[in-house]
Amino acid sequence: MEEGEVSGAENGGNKRNVVKNRKRKSNRGQNSDSDSEKGRHQLKRRKECKIPELSNLRDRERVEQILTSMRNAGPNTLQVISDFDMTLTRFSFNGKRCPTSYNILEHSKLISEDCKAKLKNLLDTFYPIEIDSKRSVEEKLPLMVEWWTKAHELLVQQKIIKDDLALVVRESEAMLREGYQQFFDHLHQLSVPLLIFSAGVGDVLEEVIRQAGVFHPNVKVFSNYMDFDESGVLRAFKGELIHIYNKREGAMLNTEHFKELQSRCNVLLLGDSLGDLNMADGVMDLENILKIGYLNDKVDERRESYLNSYDIVLEKDETMDVPNAILRYITGH
Repeated sequence: MEEGEVSGAENGGNKRNVVKNRKRKSNRGQNSDSDSEKGRHQLKRRKECKIPELSNLRDRERVEQILTSMRNAGPNTLQVISDFDMTLTRFSFNGKRCPTSYNILEHSKLISEDCKAKLKNLLDTFYPIEIDSKRSVEEKLPLMVEWWTKAHELLVQQKIIKDDLALVVRESEAMLREGYQQFFDHLHQLSVPLLIFSAGVGDVLEEVIRQAGVFHPNVKVFSNYMDFDESGVLRAFKGELIHIYNKREGAMLNTEHFKELQSRCNVLLLGDSLGDLNMADGVMDLENILKIGYLNDKVDERRESYLNSYDIVLEKDETMDVPNAILRYITGH
């Protein structure tokens, strides 16, 4: 230990320790110079890093101010809050709609043909209401509760077996967006929390992430989870119903979790509906929030409402390119 050697020399110890320590100090000085040069190089590189090229912005100057502030604060102050279906997963591939976590079950062999027809009828009835820009959230709310409740009741009647879920996901056409690996891995490497608030089926979406190899320890999911009996057969859904327009309530119910992340005062929020905008309402001491919205369907008629609500709107974009570019800028990596 260096300090022991110096102390020993000053008290009449072996003089070779003093020489050895001087050499160390000399080397330390050289290392310090090298570290300083490295630091200057990294600082220069950070300064040269530019805000990514972005389009469809509500207020470009405001977005740039938020990005600069978040970058200056560093990755230790960041958390990412995201929806799952059609936000982290693709909306379509080669012109064909990709399944949501509910669709994965609906299209599987676990569901009878009669049940599939009833679920399809619910989708045809309520999905146009969900995306209708002319209806208010207050008008949609009870209808969304009705849709989710009826869908859950139908699924419970199918007596789904827990052990079958992994195979159903593997055989499905569910796809995370292009660039997902970089997105999940980057957050994991920097220990940035990724909180997923989903109105889908938690057991299914967790399996999608797990099979993609990116269910890292920094990922936390809040969703509708199945309740299986001791034989592993679905008997109900747990807890409070989470649908597309009550994610704010879901966020507020998890304030204890947000307390653990109190130092994470900067939020990158990803969603694909106007119901996703309130997912960060439980965040403590919020300083900056950047909201990115995926506009997947009915683009022309919904563009204005999305631009009035999200900071950045991504139209028919099946990739994670923009979130990844923003994360690279914010974290300096």
